[in-house]
Amino acid sequence: MSDEIRVRGLRVFAHHGVFDFERANGQDFLIDIDARVSLDDTRDDIARTIHYGDLCMAVKAAVETDPVDLIETVAERVASVALGMGAESVRVEVHKPNAPIPAEFADVSVQIERSRA
Repeated sequence: MSDEIRVRGLRVFAHHGVFDFERANGQDFLIDIDARVSLDDTRDDIARTIHYGDLCMAVKAAVETDPVDLIETVAERVASVALGMGAESVRVEVHKPNAPIPAEFADVSVQIERSRA
């Protein structure tokens, strides 16, 4: 399936991380989502597709709650939301732009792919 609904750079402030200060202070996470769906029969009807606004709000709500240690776990949570909204499969990338790394870096992220099958 080559049809996708894409979201890039969804910014969510949350309290995930291994270190106590990450959980206490929180930080921004940027999330990219590629939800694979069939768009050939939408008939210009929002009910026949995934509403990207609803997807963003559901992902935001899922990421803001229940702090976890790893962005890998955050990515799994995001994938579950997209699959639950009707995606056949999904690729999720979670970026942690302020990761506590004592070196200069451009990006730190985890990418996963999941499907309903």
